[in-house]
Amino acid sequence: MVQTIPQDIKEDLVRASSLHQRAASDYEKCQEFNKLMSVLLGRLEDAGCYKTADKVMSILIDCNPKQGAQCEKATRIGEKMKKI
Repeated sequence: MVQTIPQDIKEDLVRASSLHQRAASDYEKCQEFNKLMSVLLGRLEDAGCYKTADKVMSILIDCNPKQGAQCEKATRIGEKMKKI
């Protein structure tokens, strides 16, 4: 069964992907990415897009912004973002 993701959520997922590319070494961008993905998770669940919501949840599990440190899982998260 194919999910129909609302257009506004698709646009925010694209924005999140772009943001993640800049977030790997920028703590503030990393936090912004994490917050956006958290909001998107709720919106996807509300829209009944559970498969995509599960993918976002797996990204959030790996995403742990740390001030003054480069993201250790940036590559893994980047690959997961491409799959969405």
